[in-house]
Amino acid sequence: MKFLIVTGLSGAGKTMAIRYLEDMGFFCIDNLPPKLILRFVELCQESEGRIDKVAIVVDIRGRGFFDDLLGCLSEMKEEGYTYEILFLEAADNVLIKRYKESRRAHPLVKEGRVISGIQKERERLEIIKEISDHIIDTSNLYPKQLKENLTELFHDHQYNEGLLVSIISFGFKHGILLDADLVFDVRFLPNPFYIDELKIHTGQKPEVRDYVFKFSETNKFMDKLVDMLDFLIPYYTKEGKLQLVVGIGCTGGMHRSVALGDALYEILQDKGYRVSIEHRDISDA
Repeated sequence: MKFLIVTGLSGAGKTMAIRYLEDMGFFCIDNLPPKLILRFVELCQESEGRIDKVAIVVDIRGRGFFDDLLGCLSEMKEEGYTYEILFLEAADNVLIKRYKESRRAHPLVKEGRVISGIQKERERLEIIKEISDHIIDTSNLYPKQLKENLTELFHDHQYNEGLLVSIISFGFKHGILLDADLVFDVRFLPNPFYIDELKIHTGQKPEVRDYVFKFSETNKFMDKLVDMLDFLIPYYTKEGKLQLVVGIGCTGGMHRSVALGDALYEILQDKGYRVSIEHRDISDA
Protein backbone atom coordinates (compact mmCIF):
# COMPACT_ATOMS: atom_id res chain seq x y z
CA MET A 1 0.00 0.00 0.00
CA LYS A 2 1.27 3.45 -0.91
CA PHE A 3 1.01 5.79 2.08
CA LEU A 4 1.60 9.53 1.79
CA ILE A 5 1.73 12.14 4.55
CA VAL A 6 0.91 15.62 3.21
CA THR A 7 2.04 18.49 5.40
CA GLY A 8 3.57 21.96 5.17
CA LEU A 9 2.79 25.60 5.72
CA SER A 10 -0.77 26.85 6.05
CA GLY A 11 -1.74 28.52 2.79
CA ALA A 12 0.82 26.61 0.72
CA GLY A 13 -1.80 24.58 -1.17
CA LYS A 14 -2.40 21.39 0.82
CA THR A 15 -6.16 21.46 0.22
CA MET A 16 -5.66 21.78 -3.53
CA ALA A 17 -3.00 19.07 -3.48
CA ILE A 18 -5.28 16.61 -1.71
CA ARG A 19 -7.97 17.18 -4.35
CA TYR A 20 -5.52 16.37 -7.13
CA LEU A 21 -4.27 13.29 -5.29
CA GLU A 22 -7.87 12.13 -4.93
CA ASP A 23 -8.24 12.44 -8.70
CA MET A 24 -5.19 10.17 -9.00
CA GLY A 25 -6.90 7.44 -7.01
CA PHE A 26 -5.67 8.19 -3.50
CA PHE A 27 -8.02 7.70 -0.56
CA CYS A 28 -7.66 11.09 1.11
CA ILE A 29 -8.26 12.37 4.64
CA ASP A 30 -7.74 15.96 5.75
CA ASN A 31 -6.53 16.95 9.23
CA LEU A 32 -6.32 13.52 10.86
CA PRO A 33 -4.79 13.60 14.39
CA PRO A 34 -1.39 11.82 14.17
CA LYS A 35 -2.26 9.37 16.96
CA LEU A 36 -4.98 7.94 14.72
CA ILE A 37 -2.68 7.38 11.75
CA LEU A 38 -1.40 3.95 12.75
CA ARG A 39 -4.90 2.68 13.50
CA PHE A 40 -6.12 4.02 10.16
CA VAL A 41 -3.27 2.30 8.32
CA GLU A 42 -4.23 -0.96 10.00
CA LEU A 43 -7.83 -0.51 8.85
CA CYS A 44 -6.63 0.07 5.29
CA GLN A 45 -4.59 -3.14 5.43
CA GLU A 46 -7.77 -4.97 6.43
CA SER A 47 -9.58 -3.66 3.33
CA GLU A 48 -8.15 -6.57 1.29
CA GLY A 49 -6.84 -4.36 -1.49
CA ARG A 50 -9.85 -2.08 -1.83
CA ILE A 51 -7.70 0.78 -0.54
CA ASP A 52 -4.16 0.72 -1.94
CA LYS A 53 -3.18 4.41 -2.02
CA VAL A 54 -3.70 6.72 0.96
CA ALA A 55 -2.90 10.41 1.44
CA ILE A 56 -3.42 12.11 4.80
CA VAL A 57 -3.02 15.82 5.52
CA VAL A 58 -1.45 16.46 8.91
CA ASP A 59 -0.59 20.02 9.91
CA ILE A 60 -0.66 22.54 12.74
CA ARG A 61 -4.46 22.81 12.59
CA GLY A 62 -4.27 19.72 14.80
CA ARG A 63 -2.88 22.02 17.51
CA GLY A 64 -1.25 20.01 20.31
CA PHE A 65 -1.95 16.75 18.48
CA PHE A 66 0.46 17.77 15.69
CA ASP A 67 3.42 17.40 18.06
CA ASP A 68 2.70 13.66 18.16
CA LEU A 69 3.52 13.26 14.46
CA LEU A 70 7.20 12.30 14.79
CA GLY A 71 6.41 9.67 17.41
CA CYS A 72 3.62 8.23 15.30
CA LEU A 73 5.87 8.00 12.25
CA SER A 74 8.44 6.13 14.33
CA GLU A 75 5.73 3.69 15.42
CA MET A 76 4.81 3.11 11.79
CA LYS A 77 8.40 2.22 10.95
CA GLU A 78 8.60 -0.12 13.91
CA GLU A 79 5.44 -1.88 12.67
CA GLY A 80 6.97 -2.28 9.23
CA TYR A 81 4.84 0.30 7.38
CA THR A 82 6.53 2.49 4.79
CA TYR A 83 5.47 6.02 3.92
CA GLU A 84 6.51 9.15 2.07
CA ILE A 85 6.20 12.74 3.25
CA LEU A 86 5.16 15.55 0.90
CA PHE A 87 5.95 19.03 2.25
CA LEU A 88 4.39 22.13 0.68
CA GLU A 89 5.84 25.57 1.32
CA ALA A 90 5.74 29.10 -0.09
CA ALA A 91 7.49 32.42 0.46
CA ASP A 92 6.29 34.67 3.30
CA ASN A 93 5.02 37.43 1.00
CA VAL A 94 3.01 34.90 -1.03
CA LEU A 95 1.46 33.36 2.08
CA ILE A 96 0.55 36.79 3.45
CA LYS A 97 -1.12 37.70 0.16
CA ARG A 98 -3.10 34.46 0.16
CA TYR A 99 -4.26 35.05 3.74
CA LYS A 100 -5.37 38.58 2.90
CA GLU A 101 -7.31 37.34 -0.12
CA SER A 102 -9.04 34.59 1.89
CA ARG A 103 -9.58 36.90 4.90
CA ARG A 104 -8.77 34.06 7.26
CA ALA A 105 -6.66 34.21 10.40
CA HIS A 106 -3.51 32.14 10.74
CA PRO A 107 -4.14 29.01 12.87
CA LEU A 108 -1.33 29.94 15.28
CA VAL A 109 -2.19 33.63 15.62
CA LYS A 110 -5.93 34.13 15.68
CA GLU A 111 -5.77 37.81 16.61
CA GLY A 112 -2.18 38.80 15.78
CA ARG A 113 -0.24 39.53 12.62
CA VAL A 114 -0.21 36.82 9.95
CA ILE A 115 3.57 37.06 9.55
CA SER A 116 4.00 36.13 13.22
CA GLY A 117 1.96 32.97 12.70
CA ILE A 118 3.93 32.06 9.57
CA GLN A 119 7.24 32.43 11.41
CA LYS A 120 6.06 30.29 14.33
CA GLU A 121 4.78 27.67 11.94
CA ARG A 122 8.08 27.52 10.04
CA GLU A 123 9.91 26.86 13.30
CA ARG A 124 7.54 24.06 14.32
CA LEU A 125 7.68 22.42 10.89
CA GLU A 126 11.43 22.62 10.35
CA ILE A 127 12.16 19.12 11.63
CA ILE A 128 9.34 17.64 9.49
CA LYS A 129 10.66 19.45 6.44
CA GLU A 130 14.14 17.99 7.03
CA ILE A 131 12.84 14.41 6.84
CA SER A 132 10.40 14.99 3.97
CA ASP A 133 10.82 12.96 0.78
CA HIS A 134 9.35 15.61 -1.50
CA ILE A 135 9.29 19.41 -1.07
CA ILE A 136 7.26 21.61 -3.41
CA ASP A 137 7.48 25.40 -3.27
CA THR A 138 4.13 26.69 -4.55
CA SER A 139 5.09 30.39 -4.51
CA ASN A 140 5.13 30.71 -8.29
CA LEU A 141 2.94 27.77 -9.23
CA TYR A 142 -0.46 28.00 -10.84
CA PRO A 143 -2.92 25.22 -9.87
CA LYS A 144 -2.25 23.45 -13.17
CA GLN A 145 1.51 23.46 -12.47
CA LEU A 146 0.99 22.06 -8.97
CA LYS A 147 -1.10 19.29 -10.48
CA GLU A 148 1.64 18.53 -13.01
CA ASN A 149 4.22 18.31 -10.20
CA LEU A 150 2.04 15.91 -8.23
CA THR A 151 1.27 13.83 -11.30
CA GLU A 152 4.97 13.46 -12.06
CA LEU A 153 5.67 12.37 -8.48
CA PHE A 154 2.73 10.11 -7.68
CA HIS A 155 0.77 9.07 -10.77
CA ASP A 156 1.19 5.29 -11.23
CA HIS A 157 -0.35 5.23 -14.75
CA GLN A 158 -2.75 2.49 -13.66
CA TYR A 159 -5.48 4.79 -12.43
CA ASN A 160 -7.14 7.21 -14.84
CA GLU A 161 -5.09 6.48 -17.95
CA GLY A 162 -6.09 9.44 -20.06
CA LEU A 163 -9.22 11.50 -20.45
CA LEU A 164 -12.56 9.70 -20.04
CA VAL A 165 -15.10 10.67 -22.70
CA SER A 166 -18.60 10.18 -21.27
CA ILE A 167 -21.27 10.10 -23.98
CA ILE A 168 -24.80 10.71 -22.71
CA SER A 169 -27.91 10.68 -24.85
CA PHE A 170 -30.91 12.63 -23.62
CA GLY A 171 -34.24 14.13 -24.64
CA PHE A 172 -34.70 17.89 -24.62
CA LYS A 173 -38.31 17.49 -23.47
CA HIS A 174 -36.95 15.98 -20.24
CA GLY A 175 -34.56 18.87 -19.67
CA ILE A 176 -31.12 19.71 -21.00
CA LEU A 177 -28.09 17.81 -19.72
CA LEU A 178 -26.78 20.05 -16.93
CA ASP A 179 -23.29 18.59 -16.47
CA ALA A 180 -22.33 18.39 -20.15
CA ASP A 181 -19.17 20.02 -21.47
CA LEU A 182 -20.40 19.74 -25.06
CA VAL A 183 -24.02 19.40 -26.21
CA PHE A 184 -25.04 18.45 -29.74
CA ASP A 185 -28.64 18.83 -30.89
CA VAL A 186 -29.62 16.15 -33.43
CA ARG A 187 -33.27 17.14 -33.79
CA PHE A 188 -32.49 18.24 -37.35
CA LEU A 189 -32.32 14.58 -38.39
CA PRO A 190 -35.37 12.61 -39.66
CA ASN A 191 -37.28 11.22 -36.68
CA PRO A 192 -38.08 7.47 -36.44
CA PHE A 193 -40.86 8.40 -34.01
CA TYR A 194 -43.11 9.07 -37.01
CA ILE A 195 -42.55 5.61 -38.49
CA ASP A 196 -45.17 3.29 -36.97
CA GLU A 197 -43.01 0.16 -36.94
CA LEU A 198 -40.06 2.03 -35.38
CA LYS A 199 -41.86 4.29 -32.91
CA ILE A 200 -42.09 1.72 -30.12
CA HIS A 201 -38.38 0.78 -30.31
CA THR A 202 -35.24 2.65 -29.22
CA GLY A 203 -32.15 3.67 -31.12
CA GLN A 204 -30.45 0.54 -29.84
CA LYS A 205 -32.55 -1.60 -32.18
CA PRO A 206 -30.72 -2.31 -35.49
CA GLU A 207 -33.75 -1.30 -37.58
CA VAL A 208 -33.99 2.10 -35.86
CA ARG A 209 -30.26 2.71 -36.15
CA ASP A 210 -30.31 1.70 -39.83
CA TYR A 211 -33.12 4.17 -40.47
CA VAL A 212 -31.26 7.03 -38.74
CA PHE A 213 -28.02 6.33 -40.60
CA LYS A 214 -29.54 5.85 -44.04
CA PHE A 215 -29.60 9.63 -44.44
CA SER A 216 -26.48 11.38 -45.76
CA GLU A 217 -26.83 14.22 -43.24
CA THR A 218 -26.49 11.74 -40.37
CA ASN A 219 -23.22 10.37 -41.67
CA LYS A 220 -21.87 13.83 -42.49
CA PHE A 221 -22.71 14.99 -38.98
CA MET A 222 -21.01 11.96 -37.43
CA ASP A 223 -17.86 12.51 -39.49
CA LYS A 224 -17.68 16.15 -38.43
CA LEU A 225 -18.39 15.29 -34.78
CA VAL A 226 -15.61 12.70 -34.69
CA ASP A 227 -13.20 15.14 -36.37
CA MET A 228 -14.05 17.76 -33.76
CA LEU A 229 -13.48 15.37 -30.85
CA ASP A 230 -10.21 14.15 -32.37
CA PHE A 231 -9.12 17.79 -32.39
CA LEU A 232 -10.40 18.72 -28.92
CA ILE A 233 -9.49 15.69 -26.79
CA PRO A 234 -5.69 16.18 -26.87
CA TYR A 235 -6.10 19.82 -25.80
CA TYR A 236 -8.51 18.95 -22.98
CA THR A 237 -6.02 16.29 -21.85
CA LYS A 238 -3.15 18.79 -21.98
CA GLU A 239 -5.13 21.15 -19.74
CA GLY A 240 -5.50 18.40 -17.14
CA LYS A 241 -9.19 17.63 -17.69
CA LEU A 242 -10.09 14.17 -16.41
CA GLN A 243 -13.56 13.73 -17.95
CA LEU A 244 -15.27 15.17 -21.00
CA VAL A 245 -19.06 14.84 -20.94
CA VAL A 246 -20.55 14.86 -24.44
CA GLY A 247 -24.33 15.24 -24.56
CA ILE A 248 -26.31 14.22 -27.64
CA GLY A 249 -29.93 15.31 -27.52
CA CYS A 250 -33.05 14.69 -29.56
CA THR A 251 -36.67 15.38 -28.71
CA GLY A 252 -37.47 12.44 -26.45
CA GLY A 253 -34.08 10.83 -25.94
CA MET A 254 -35.28 7.52 -27.38
CA HIS A 255 -34.32 7.25 -31.05
CA ARG A 256 -31.85 9.59 -32.78
CA SER A 257 -29.69 10.56 -29.81
CA VAL A 258 -29.44 6.92 -28.72
CA ALA A 259 -28.44 5.68 -32.17
CA LEU A 260 -25.81 8.40 -32.60
CA GLY A 261 -24.55 7.99 -29.05
CA ASP A 262 -23.95 4.27 -29.52
CA ALA A 263 -22.28 4.84 -32.89
CA LEU A 264 -19.99 7.53 -31.44
CA TYR A 265 -19.11 5.24 -28.52
CA GLU A 266 -18.05 2.47 -30.90
CA ILE A 267 -15.98 4.82 -33.09
CA LEU A 268 -14.12 6.40 -30.18
CA GLN A 269 -13.51 3.00 -28.59
CA ASP A 270 -12.00 1.74 -31.85
CA LYS A 271 -9.73 4.79 -31.86
CA GLY A 272 -8.39 3.81 -28.44
CA TYR A 273 -10.07 6.48 -26.30
CA ARG A 274 -11.39 5.78 -22.80
CA VAL A 275 -15.12 6.12 -23.31
CA SER A 276 -18.40 5.36 -21.55
CA ILE A 277 -22.01 5.51 -22.72
CA GLU A 278 -25.25 6.32 -20.90
CA HIS A 279 -28.79 6.79 -22.19
CA ARG A 280 -30.39 9.11 -19.65
CA ASP A 281 -33.99 9.12 -20.85
CA ILE A 282 -34.35 5.86 -22.70
CA SER A 283 -36.70 4.39 -20.07
CA ASP A 284 -38.85 7.52 -19.87
CA ALA A 285 -38.95 8.57 -23.51
